[in-house]
Amino acid sequence: MGREDPTAATTAPPRAVSAPGFEPLAASAYEQESQDWDVPYLLPDGYIQTLVSDETTLDVYPGAPDLHDMNALNESGVDAGRYLYNTYEVATHSVLGATDLRTGASKVIADGADWGFDWRHLDGIRWTPWGTLLFDEETPGGHVYEAVLADGDPSTIVDVRERPQVGALRHEGIDVGADGAVYVVDERDGGSIFRFVPDVPGDLSAGTLSALRLTALDDAAQAWDPDAIDRKVGAFEWVALDRAAVASDADAAANSVAATEFGRPEDVEIIGETLYVANTSEDRVIAIDLAERTVSGFVEAGVNVPVEEEGVVTGLRFPDNLAEGPDGALWIVEDNAFSDIYRAAPDRDGDGRADRVDLFGSLVDQGAESTGITFGTDPMVVYVSVQHPDKPLADGIWAITPRR
Repeated sequence: MGREDPTAATTAPPRAVSAPGFEPLAASAYEQESQDWDVPYLLPDGYIQTLVSDETTLDVYPGAPDLHDMNALNESGVDAGRYLYNTYEVATHSVLGATDLRTGASKVIADGADWGFDWRHLDGIRWTPWGTLLFDEETPGGHVYEAVLADGDPSTIVDVRERPQVGALRHEGIDVGADGAVYVVDERDGGSIFRFVPDVPGDLSAGTLSALRLTALDDAAQAWDPDAIDRKVGAFEWVALDRAAVASDADAAANSVAATEFGRPEDVEIIGETLYVANTSEDRVIAIDLAERTVSGFVEAGVNVPVEEEGVVTGLRFPDNLAEGPDGALWIVEDNAFSDIYRAAPDRDGDGRADRVDLFGSLVDQGAESTGITFGTDPMVVYVSVQHPDKPLADGIWAITPRR
């Protein structure tokens, strides 16, 4: 697809603000575990779940788990909202897939070998404001890639370009602001949070990668400390990193300027002027106000959501993937046994935290993980991947909707 104006997202029609209501679940699926399910989730009354694609419809890696991971839709241009793209998080020879939501047909749309790459652990994927796909590798020294789509056919990739200036990292989540800035994270304990600003909006071949640094902490206090996450809040600055260094090891470049380290930052989501980051091993999601340049604890186990006690108390444990709901709420899925889906209401009282956090869904397959949560152009549809379930040939993507 030809490149679109990277500022188009600021002039496009606003997203619908209506959203399905629900009565929150009382608990995770503790007493309803199953490896022989027809539908994977325990959901509120009035909701249904429909298979989009799994290994029974497209088995990319016969004899091994396909490991469907993150999802994204074509949000603009020709046939906007028709195609659901996904990454496959296998250790080697990862590929990109797509499902035509109109016909239900799924296919592989990009094999790294066809473009001179051996993609490993493909993970994050995003549609850009200029009409391309960004995706990345969750592996040490992983890279960001950009797929260019055919004019008039968003299901066909005509070029794939490596984007080393966005940083060599153990990538996972990725998002793009309306101004064209790209946000990525280093998915490990002691990982940092990054912003890439291209020299030319919409052209990721050159630009500056910066790392977040809290201004009130000295160099030693910036380091990862699981017993001191409460101090990782407050004012911050973006510290520019050496352009040559980030292409080979962005983590080392961040360490050289004592960038702030967090506990397994695994996904990012921009809603308005706020960048949300799921810090998995901290059991919290932080909110980064991009305008005011402050960090706060938005959702945190033991603060505004209970601490998980498996089989006893349902709570937040290992928040992993994030999505913007159609009403501006933040949706969260866990990388946890009985992987749960939460909706975190916006902060209306100004304390930096979600005003309420409600349990929407719980995966009945204890061996599986929810991932890749995203909303379609229809505000009543949320897509989520079920990864490595105990049930055979069940790695796949599901659509959850209210019964109409």
